[in-house]
Amino acid sequence: MQISLTELLTDVQNLGYGAFILLCFYPILGAMIWFWGATSYHLFKRDKGENDWRILQPSEQPFVTIMIPAHNEEVMLESTITYLFEELNYTNFEVLVLNDGSTDRTKAIILELEKRYPRLRMLEVVANKGKAHAFNIGTFFAKGDYLLSNDADTVPEPDALMKYMNYFIHDADLNTAAVTANMDVANRTTLLGKSQTVEFSSIVGVIKRSQTAINDSMYAYSGANTLYRKSLLMAAGGFRQDRATEDISIAWDHQMLGAVPRFAPNVIFHMNVPETVKDLFHQRQRWAQGGTEVWLANFGGFVRHPFKHRYQFSMFIDTTLSVIWAFFFMISTAIYLLTIGVLAVNQQWSTIGNMFQYSLGRL
Repeated sequence: MQISLTELLTDVQNLGYGAFILLCFYPILGAMIWFWGATSYHLFKRDKGENDWRILQPSEQPFVTIMIPAHNEEVMLESTITYLFEELNYTNFEVLVLNDGSTDRTKAIILELEKRYPRLRMLEVVANKGKAHAFNIGTFFAKGDYLLSNDADTVPEPDALMKYMNYFIHDADLNTAAVTANMDVANRTTLLGKSQTVEFSSIVGVIKRSQTAINDSMYAYSGANTLYRKSLLMAAGGFRQDRATEDISIAWDHQMLGAVPRFAPNVIFHMNVPETVKDLFHQRQRWAQGGTEVWLANFGGFVRHPFKHRYQFSMFIDTTLSVIWAFFFMISTAIYLLTIGVLAVNQQWSTIGNMFQYSLGRL
């Protein structure tokens, strides 16, 4: 059976149209998958650990080190540390503040608070080389077998540590590497802050439920508040210092190692979000860079050993489509605007009008 060149070109063209439609509707398709995944989480996932947590007596509480990276955090640090010691319903913990090259009053505040709280320690990192660098140093000085990463402007709910530990104490939890919680926005005074409240309180929660419902995979931990098992953190090589986002990177490293990430929707922590468009842009740019870095770093592993990483393959496919869609959107938008610009220079207004009508008609 011979295929003519015309038929071959037609098949390629149809394939291109199919890929074009898939990429155009990928956000909608992704939202539908996330919705079904979140529904599956509630209906089918076992051992969620949300409703059967119990209060651990002081004698059975594992020791936890709360690590706070602090680079020029004089505004929020004192209130955060005071809250942790005064409000947490957990006894067996210490707070280790990583003074990461601060030039303000951060060090003086910590020294003053050390007089009030004996379980507060400070580790001085002379040169500021980023959060991952400070965490890696702090890991070797932490006394706890479990490490809670807690930003200087983040406060967990009073029962957070108690609920967190219930995800680690059972025999079936031996391979649990880390547990990340539900995010709540504390600074809701601006429109930008309020819009992110909707994002973190609903959309992010839906996505994390969807990801953990499928083979216990997770794209990223929360950098603001996540409890790590120290042994598996060190087994993964710690936090990568050459990546834009240490929380995304360590989540992938754990899963490539075969460890299990967990999502704790019953644990709430309150954090501050960017309140200016500039700060929000830089945050999302860093997230996009970090996600692309881990995808590129692990692409070969998934291609060479798909069965070995089968439990994370759904996450890999979703990330792959996200990266392709992002480049497709950027390139197609640039081509579209360039075409309109060329037509406008040549005063072909009718053609521009037809383009808009065609675009609206296709939608």
